[in-house]
Amino acid sequence: MTDRNATHKKGLLAYLKPGITKWAPLDESSLIDLYGEPQENATHGQEPEEQLNPIQREWLAESKQYFNDMLSSALQLPNLFFFAGSGTSMGEVSGPSMWDLWCKSMWANPDAKKGDSDYGKLTQPASSACKKVNYSERENPNIEHFLSQCDAYLLFTEDDSVNKFLIHVKRIILESCSAFIDKEDSDISAYSGLLQKLARRRVRDPRLKVFTTNYDMCFETAGSDLGMMLIDGFSYTRNRRFDGRYFNYDVVRRESDSHEFVEGIVQLYKLHGSVSWERSGSEIFERTNPSPERAALIYPAKGKYQQAFIQPHLELFSRFIETLRTPNNCLLMSGYGFNDDHLSEPIVSAIKSNPSLKLIIADYNAALHIQNSGKNGSSSYWIELAELSSNGYDIHLVNASFSEFVKYIPNLRALSPAEQLAKAVKKAGR
Repeated sequence: MTDRNATHKKGLLAYLKPGITKWAPLDESSLIDLYGEPQENATHGQEPEEQLNPIQREWLAESKQYFNDMLSSALQLPNLFFFAGSGTSMGEVSGPSMWDLWCKSMWANPDAKKGDSDYGKLTQPASSACKKVNYSERENPNIEHFLSQCDAYLLFTEDDSVNKFLIHVKRIILESCSAFIDKEDSDISAYSGLLQKLARRRVRDPRLKVFTTNYDMCFETAGSDLGMMLIDGFSYTRNRRFDGRYFNYDVVRRESDSHEFVEGIVQLYKLHGSVSWERSGSEIFERTNPSPERAALIYPAKGKYQQAFIQPHLELFSRFIETLRTPNNCLLMSGYGFNDDHLSEPIVSAIKSNPSLKLIIADYNAALHIQNSGKNGSSSYWIELAELSSNGYDIHLVNASFSEFVKYIPNLRALSPAEQLAKAVKKAGR
């Protein structure tokens, strides 16, 4: 048997329970990858489920049932919120990665492949800017680190060429995070599935809260396609203006002398801003094509922590902290690598201080992140979370992509009294 630090193959679907150090498989291929040999008479070309012996099949069924029951129970908690990191906009969604943004911003030929003569060749302005800000990394360049050095350089030096190139890079980031959603190969069905499943809450419960670090319009587009209303902090006037008070408003249906809350309303908090937000003086407005100079974004740079304390980000960040401290709370996360200290530290702090917080973290490389925690680009928070989980904290780790995780999420609805009784009897009989 292997432990949580073992090397796992790409595409693993597995679940790590609190207090346990061994991953539980969620499909046939993952069981074989994790725990070895199929039955003796298995032949090459057989489907994975045909290679399992009866004991393996029984264990797999138990693992899947336990995982489903855990999710069903977690989603019944009164306070539910979802946190989407940049990984949710990759894969089928076709959003840009940090590497994509580096290539598009810095390379003479962004489409160059390894072995091409112009692979990695910088444009003249990019090369000049790197020299001026003393950014020399070429083997594993990082757009965040480069922008951070540009910002630090411009704090003490007036340099029009570097400032002009910085605006050029920000324009590319803005365009790259806007255009992909309109491409034919962009599939946001996972976003639609998530909203469909999690927004079906009892109207007397608090609204589903969605927090995201992504600039793109995936949640807004999915919500629009479903005919759902997203409360995003902007006014309901023609010239939409941001004001945090709008998060305190709700939507009711009035009929005669009675009223009731409308179903399917979701609160959306875009912690790092949006491709549709633009600054105008001290105000933030929604615009179709904001300029890179006035776009209300926290661009990918190490200075994110400082930027998080200006409006509207301070308002959104404060509400995120407040939500983490709410009792009887369940936080589901996907696609987040724990690389932003100003967000990761409050999450780890909350799980230690809020005993009623349940944390469910899904990532397609969760097992590998834990193994490489603190090196090879994986945050050191991964091993800390895994250790807290093994020590009994209510932290559930899932090795699955965003779209895979959404498929496992059960349809959220209130159980009838009869269903609750049947479920309780079933549990008591185990």
